[in-house]
Amino acid sequence: MHTIGSTGRRPLIDNRTARWLFLERHGLSQSPALKQSKTQLLALIERLGFVQVDSINTVERAHHMILFSRNQTYRREHLLSLLELDRALFEHWTHDAAIIPTRFYPYWGLRFIREAARLQDRWRSWRRDGFEQMFDQVLSRVRDHGPTMAREVGEGERRGGAGWWDWHPSKTALEFLWRTGSLAVDRRVGFQKVYDLAERVIPDGHRAVGMDETAFVDWKCSGALERLGVATPGELAAFWGVLSPDEAKRWCDRQPRGELV
Repeated sequence: MHTIGSTGRRPLIDNRTARWLFLERHGLSQSPALKQSKTQLLALIERLGFVQVDSINTVERAHHMILFSRNQTYRREHLLSLLELDRALFEHWTHDAAIIPTRFYPYWGLRFIREAARLQDRWRSWRRDGFEQMFDQVLSRVRDHGPTMAREVGEGERRGGAGWWDWHPSKTALEFLWRTGSLAVDRRVGFQKVYDLAERVIPDGHRAVGMDETAFVDWKCSGALERLGVATPGELAAFWGVLSPDEAKRWCDRQPRGELV
């Protein structure tokens, strides 16, 4: 962000400075050989905003490659500890599946509400029929039996044979309940998610925080701009993957004169 000076002239950023700004905001300007502690790893992820998780493993999982590219003393056991033991990180969605600092979790509350309507409408035409009827049954299964994998639900349902996204109804119900906040990812076995009730995964103090739409949009846009350095409204909206470009444009227009360039 840049403030217009008293002359009213907009500052000009030369290409070299813009490149350094981009590298700095993406955690790529420091020496990759500085020894990194677990606390420093958490600080890096908070600085980045999130780290994308991907099932592709040609060379290495995406999150390990992203973090190693920032610091070559990165230790994957630190990430596992922050995610599955300390609960300082949680797994959910930004523009894609991601590992996210748990202190950001309150800003996911309104996302859950938005996702419920969007996913239900989309998945009715994309997924197999019957997943909505499985919500209560699947949620009760997790509540009564604890951490649950997709292969442990949907007994008697036809398993997918038409590709990666051909889920049986109970698997779709698990994913929907996770995407809308009733469940959380407790851990992974291999790369398969193990789901549990959100209140048994997300620490107290992070879940029951009310937030209005204005505060939600302000945090999403300002947080995206802080991490991108330079962005269009569309890029601000795409960073967390929950706002529309129009919402981001209106946020930019609402900022006090001289606050943004």
